[in-house]
Amino acid sequence: MITGPIKIGFLTPYSGVYPFYGNHLMAGILLGLYPDGMQRNEFQFIPVYTKQGDPKSVLEAVNQLVFFERVDIVSGLISYKSIPDIIPIIERHNALAFFFDMGECVPYFEHFSPRIFYSSQQIVQSQYALGHWAQKEYGDGGMMIMPVYEAGYHLNTAFYKGACAAGADTMALHVLPKDPSNIKNINLSAFFSEIAKNPPSYIHAIFAGDMGNDFLKLWRQSPFRKHIPLVVVENMAYEDVLEDIADLAIEMVSAATWSRNSEGARNREFVSKFENTGGQMANIYGLLGYEAGLALKEVKHLIIKRDLDGAAKLLQRESVTGPRGERNFYPLSGFSLPVIDIIKVSTSSKKIYKTVLSQGNGIRFDSPDFKEIHDESVSGWQNPYLCI
Repeated sequence: MITGPIKIGFLTPYSGVYPFYGNHLMAGILLGLYPDGMQRNEFQFIPVYTKQGDPKSVLEAVNQLVFFERVDIVSGLISYKSIPDIIPIIERHNALAFFFDMGECVPYFEHFSPRIFYSSQQIVQSQYALGHWAQKEYGDGGMMIMPVYEAGYHLNTAFYKGACAAGADTMALHVLPKDPSNIKNINLSAFFSEIAKNPPSYIHAIFAGDMGNDFLKLWRQSPFRKHIPLVVVENMAYEDVLEDIADLAIEMVSAATWSRNSEGARNREFVSKFENTGGQMANIYGLLGYEAGLALKEVKHLIIKRDLDGAAKLLQRESVTGPRGERNFYPLSGFSLPVIDIIKVSTSSKKIYKTVLSQGNGIRFDSPDFKEIHDESVSGWQNPYLCI
């Protein structure tokens, strides 16, 4: 019988936006696995750098983890485009896989494996709900703005499909050109000229990381903020992102699949544990890890015995109740739809206020709308979202 700790190989692509996401994911997993705070060294993480998370780098890392490190579980942040290449390795060696993603692409899987599970933020779901709400609230004639990078995922198409489901006929799209001399440069002059000539009913901004804050600073300085409503993608409204610009006194609308300030007992428990243990603000990566840890806790007795077949079969059927409500992790089970809040975000005197305006609805991952997005929105982007 194999003894020693359960080895979890952890795929860690580079992220300049959230450089410590891997630590937060792993901390969250352990908090979910050990609700009483007692860690018995039953699990050992083995991180492996996967560059920017492209399929080739992921395949090399998985081979290293399975063949050399002899891990029991493969985990970490991954793009769905890497899955087809690594399924044979996971299945051939009877490993278990539990991956994380931000939900930047529609999870319309062409390749399933009974041994691979996913913990996702499901941003495409909040984008769909946000588009639906914006159309109902502001009417037709909105405009989306985003850089080339963000345009390479399903974030804009999910928003557009949501708006179409609410009756949208037209929506403008402005993709900012990339400045080869400074990829972080953001020039909105052409965008401002365009909306001055043809004012849209609202603006939907999709930016990642510092560029999102840079956009908000420029928007705050423009005269358009007084006349055109601003709607932003979920990750632009994270509290730990807005902290740096809270004194802007800006108002916008976003959608949220999770709130650090939610009063639910399970969420308060998670936030308290995470912040008291790590001394950092609870964030989405800690949450995703925590949800996965709750699931692994339910099959821990099987994993400890190296009965990974039994653990996989149980995970296919099981769901857990965590900070975001009921969650399941196996694609063929349909994925639990998130509760999506449409929120008004206001910043003032370095404080961030969020008010729930409405609740939006997600749609099943195998819906015709999502299938259409998957089939028609072809992109060469291979790295997980925010891994830039």
